Amino acid sequence: MNHTKELISIFSKEIPAKNIVEGCNNEVYAPINEEEFAKAITTLSARDSSLISLFCAESFGKNKGFTLFYAFEKAGSEEIIILQRALKSNHANSIAEQFPSASWYEREIMDGFGVRFDDAFDKRRLFLHERYPDDFHPLLKSFKNEKVKMKSSVKPEDEYQFREVHGEGVYHIPVGPVHAGIIEPGHFRFSVIGETIFNLEVRMFWKHRGIEKLAEGKTPLECVRIAETISGDETVANAVAFSNAVEKISNINVPVRAWHLRTIFLELERIYSHLGDMAGMIIDIAYPVGASPFFILREEMFRQNDALTGSRFMKGIVAPSGLKKDIPEDALGNLSSYLEAFSGRFCEAIKVAHSSSFSVIDRLETTGVVRKDLIKPLHITGPVARASGALTDTRIDHPYGIYGNLGLSRKFLERGDVISRFDLKAAEVLDSVRIIRKMIKEMPKGSVIKAGDIADGYAISVVEAPRGQSVHWLYLKNGVVDRYKVRTASFCNWQAIEHAVLGNIVPDFPLINKSMNLSYAGTDL
Repeated sequence: MNHTKELISIFSKEIPAKNIVEGCNNEVYAPINEEEFAKAITTLSARDSSLISLFCAESFGKNKGFTLFYAFEKAGSEEIIILQRALKSNHANSIAEQFPSASWYEREIMDGFGVRFDDAFDKRRLFLHERYPDDFHPLLKSFKNEKVKMKSSVKPEDEYQFREVHGEGVYHIPVGPVHAGIIEPGHFRFSVIGETIFNLEVRMFWKHRGIEKLAEGKTPLECVRIAETISGDETVANAVAFSNAVEKISNINVPVRAWHLRTIFLELERIYSHLGDMAGMIIDIAYPVGASPFFILREEMFRQNDALTGSRFMKGIVAPSGLKKDIPEDALGNLSSYLEAFSGRFCEAIKVAHSSSFSVIDRLETTGVVRKDLIKPLHITGPVARASGALTDTRIDHPYGIYGNLGLSRKFLERGDVISRFDLKAAEVLDSVRIIRKMIKEMPKGSVIKAGDIADGYAISVVEAPRGQSVHWLYLKNGVVDRYKVRTASFCNWQAIEHAVLGNIVPDFPLINKSMNLSYAGTDL
């Protein structure tokens, strides 16, 4: 369906058609005033749309102040609808009552730009912790990216206020932010009676890196390296998402061979990520014999990555307009031969895990259930959502590259527990193997880079990273990045774990956490 007609039908002609602006490929922008905004939010909420991102830009287009962008998707439609709301001041009304996932976005905008959501139910800081200066907003154009003088101390009344749970026998267990090993920092505040969890509050953002500010003023070729650092084990997904945004803005048609190779890299990333998750689930229930085959296969996959691209995490291969280098045919042939043997060994490892009912199945079944009715309000995506019955997959819902031509089937389970996430990821690994071997078999000849000028403009790009949907919005101005907004799947999915642990015991938290494999770095940009 035509994008403009799609938008008009969704809004039931409540927004004048003259305001609608068609963006790049599958996106539609609707600049609206305050009266139209309230009607639009009501319409979108009633029509079962999902808020996939909410972000702010300063000095966008002709507006010298703040512009808020609300990105929505609807099941069954490839279009992404973006409400473009120019603010007359630094105050805006909250939509978190209608779309609960908006709460973190609004708090993020408050920290980054100083925009106030006066009627929000949660006005606490998000990524700016207590020791940051008052009235400090690092995404303002007036802020120059330099060292920040932090507060030397924090008054008790200014400390972060966690949710309080009261009752006879209730006590609180703080975990983190510093953890054992190499795990990144994150704070978990449990409220329990005995060992049963009645409340969990997650607090991230202990090492905010300022990636979005760092991107400002960079050329697209410089910025793709920043995109790769968002989360190391989603290097390819984020590099492809960023590059795809550049290509949409500049109307660059990436060579077919480059998209075949990009697809191989994306699916290799999914495989090694899921292998680590599956091994981690089994190791967390003290069954190292069952975990070892997955760890071995994961290490072998890293070596395949290195042989193909020169990097175990496949850094430095994806670039706007294609790839930085081609991959020789013999290397692709070696990969295909390896994957043929890989499948049998992987299936055998799955069989061993499932045959150990006492050690594995009894601990994973009914543990850490994510309820299906939470998926839409929290915008949970990826394997976590699909293991709870969701039919969402960005590769199918908003196809990019050549995914629309692959005839992908939706993988999903219903129970939403840890064993469902284990089995769902196992199915996705085998599906990724099939996709890669198909790409190698059908690999076309030709170039892997398309010459073309980079244009100014803006575009949204969504991809299916191993953890779920990743959203990138890019605004290029005068040949450099003016605004780069990223939302990884982890940003939304961390909020799901607060619900998944309820009714479980504290010792099962590491298992539930590992089954979701959420990224600290991918949340704290």
